[in-house]
Formats: sequence, structure tokens, C-alpha cells
Amino acid sequence: MPGPLEGVKIIELAGIGPCPFAAMVLADMGADVVAVARADTVIGGGPPRPSMDLNNRGKRSLGVNLKDPAGVEVILRLVEGAEVLVEGFRPGVAERLGVGPEECRARNRRLVYGRMTGWGQEGPYAAMAGHDINYISLAGALHGIGRPGENPVPPLNLVGDYGGGGMLLAFGVVCALLEATRSGEGQVVDAAMVDGSALLTTMMHSMMAIGFWNDEKGTNLLDGAAHFYDTYETADGKWISVGAIEKQFYAELLRLTGLGAGGAAGPEEEGTGLAGNELPSQMDRAQWPAMKEKLAAIFRSKTRDEWCGIMDGTDVCFAPVLSLREAPFHPHNQARQTFVNVEGIEQPAPAPRFSRTPGVIARPPVTAGSDTDTVLSDFGFGSGEIAKLRESGAVA
Repeated sequence: MPGPLEGVKIIELAGIGPCPFAAMVLADMGADVVAVARADTVIGGGPPRPSMDLNNRGKRSLGVNLKDPAGVEVILRLVEGAEVLVEGFRPGVAERLGVGPEECRARNRRLVYGRMTGWGQEGPYAAMAGHDINYISLAGALHGIGRPGENPVPPLNLVGDYGGGGMLLAFGVVCALLEATRSGEGQVVDAAMVDGSALLTTMMHSMMAIGFWNDEKGTNLLDGAAHFYDTYETADGKWISVGAIEKQFYAELLRLTGLGAGGAAGPEEEGTGLAGNELPSQMDRAQWPAMKEKLAAIFRSKTRDEWCGIMDGTDVCFAPVLSLREAPFHPHNQARQTFVNVEGIEQPAPAPRFSRTPGVIARPPVTAGSDTDTVLSDFGFGSGEIAKLRESGAVA
């Protein structure tokens, strides 16, 4: 069955990071995404080889010289037959190139024009360069990630580029497409990584408003301060995670580690002198550090696999901390086919899942410009026009 976005044509002015990721998510859902690469990045000579950039999976690629008026006209003609255009330039660049919202929507009033920036289209920082670490800093997201007294720890580039950036751009595009079915009009979607990263901290703002969240990192329920919500090293130098917040799950954690009455973790925990009634209250924050030391010693007594044997299938709220190389081969991920292998590359499968119109990786990523002729032909360009565009260097 086709994906839920089957038939939607999307033009992506290719860049790096969150914008290509957003377009990949839409391609996974069945959209026909044409990634427009700069003509000078297109490598000629010989058949195209698959790209290693998985953000470009499921797409087709077209090489265009946007500094050539004929190349700009190519984009505007593509827009006439598309539902969406997405771009990740700095504010004002698309306008200077002649492919900004006004020019594009003059050709197609139903067009959804998606814009991905770090700081947003306006504001004191709008014209500045930046990266994920900067955007999540300004949003207040980075400050709370890390241990007390230590530097804030960048959470890879998952929060700004992908969670607060690309994912929300994709969401905004689909929202605007849905609204256009009612109004007959497209609109501009301004997706900024600062805005999206701030949105992801909504729960923390709520908890802070009721006095349950401190502004000091590493002192809160969900930031590693609590002994029942953290990661622990195991005997083989690997790691496990526990998140036993609710009372009944915490009781199970105490039981299976041997800290609670009737503990069953094994002889390594004998002699601790701890019985269930001797333990402090779960939410006694003053006792969290001491309890963490006790759990750390217990978890270091067994290997990660041994702890999986004890805690898998229980309500401890437990999981092994897997590396990127390990994750595709865990039995749960294999059972759900959370990862797939496409032409020898293990990669995350499309998500979320649909019961009737599932997403699919239509094709592996290909090199820039590999589909120039077929894309132009599909959008109504004649063979003579294509030949002239190639000869002039407007396309590649």
C-alpha cells in the first residue's frame, strides 16, 4: 500500500541537517521528494553510486545552478506542479536567489513553503551563524543536561537539529497541507530550532511552576539526580538504565536489586544490612546520593546481560544502554523491525507506523543530480528544453 503522503510532491532545496531530515521523514511517508542540489556538487562521469547520507533516502535528486536565471526558472516551474517547498537557508537568502515565498507562491497559491532556520526568520540573532548547541542553549534546554558542578552536556544534536528542528518542520508542513485542503491556500511555515527546542521543555516549565523543578542541573527527578532514574555501570564496563518513578515500579526495583524486603538479586548483595523498613522514603531528595551509591555498587556486581536476565520482562522500567551498533540487533527491535537493512546499511525504519498505509523506504540515497533528466521530464520539461538547460549549465 502507498504511504499516507502518496502523491504529494515536495521540492527540497538541499542543505544539511534538519531540513534534509524533515524531507526524509516526509519521503518515508510516501511523498515524492525532489532534493535540489547545487550544480557544482554534481559529480559527472559514470553511473550514479548510492550516497551514504541516509537523510537522502527515498528521494530523487536534481542538480540546478541557482545563480543562473534559467536555473531559478527551473525551480519556479517545479513549484507550479508541487504541493510543498522546503529550504534551510539563512533568512533572506532564498529571496536573494529569487526563490523566496513571494516568488514561489505567485506561481502556486496552494504551495506550502517550509523554512528551517536556527534562530528564526527575525529577531536579534536571526542573521547570526549557529549550530544545534547554540540553539538549545538559548532555548533553555541545554542548561539542565549534565551532572551538578560540571559542564552542561550536549545531547548529540538530537534536540535542536532533529527533535526541535526537522521533526517540527515536517509536522508544520503536514499541518499546513491539511489546512490547505479546506482553504485552498498554502502558507509559509517558519520552523526555528530555538522555538522547537523551547517547546520540548514544556513539561519542565510546568514542573518549575509548581515548585517541583530546580534550575540547577542534576538535582531533579528526570535529570539523573534520583537514584531510581539514572544509568549505572555493570561488571563488564557496560551500562543499564532504570526509570522506576512510580511507587509500584520502585518497589520492584528494590526487590530485584536486593535492597527491599524479600530481595532476590543474589548472594553478592548479602551483608548490606538493609531491610525494606530501613530505607528512606523514595522522594527524600537528601538521601538520593547515598541510595545511588548503594545501587551503583549492586549494579557493578553483575554484567549487563546478567541484569537483563533478572529485569527483562518485569515492571522495573529497565533497559540496557545499547550503542548505535548494538541497537539494531536487540530482540525487541528485531521483533518490531525498528531498524532495517537497505543495501547493506543498517538504519532506522520509517516511523510512526500506520495500519493501512505504512511508510516505506522507497529507494536508497543517491548521488546529487542523479535524477535530473527524469525529474524535469516528469514536471513537463521537453527533451529539447532539458538539453538546452544542460548545455547552458543551468542544470547538471
